[in-house]
Amino acid sequence: MRTYRRNYLPGGTFFFTVNLHDRASNLLVKHIDILRAAVRATRQKLPFHIDAWVVLPDHTHCVWTLPQGASNFPARWHAIKSTFSKSLPDAGTRTAESTRRGERGIWQRGYWEHTLRDEADLAAHIDYIHYNPLKHGHVTNLSDWPHSTFHGYVSQGHYPRSWGHTAPPNEPTQAGERP
Repeated sequence: MRTYRRNYLPGGTFFFTVNLHDRASNLLVKHIDILRAAVRATRQKLPFHIDAWVVLPDHTHCVWTLPQGASNFPARWHAIKSTFSKSLPDAGTRTAESTRRGERGIWQRGYWEHTLRDEADLAAHIDYIHYNPLKHGHVTNLSDWPHSTFHGYVSQGHYPRSWGHTAPPNEPTQAGERP
């Protein structure tokens, strides 16, 4: 059994990468409304602030800030993954192990988490999140990707609409993705 070393910083700001088990799947964008509903339901029970988020077909990246005194982001991820999974039609592709664990086999069990240290670290990870649809070849213009907080950042004046035609200058060295 794996032992994860998580940094439970009350009120902390964290970057996450969460992957589907099947990395060739498009389940997250195909069922984006179900994912959004799972996030909304979780935030009602276990609040957190969404600083930035992008949803790609097979994985998602986001930055959250937890409320003061709160540090249990694993419970939040468990609720999102569980609610999303239970809301999907059953594809009947469970392994014996996933059945034993009560899982549907949709998500990878773990996820990447990074505690953001300062404003520069935060900015680098937000840029990374917003640049990701272009990085993975889903669009040639970031404003064409609908499942991202990039649009809100543009409307608030943080980015010009044309941002991202080149790689962000301060991309983080580790973001939980395989090269």
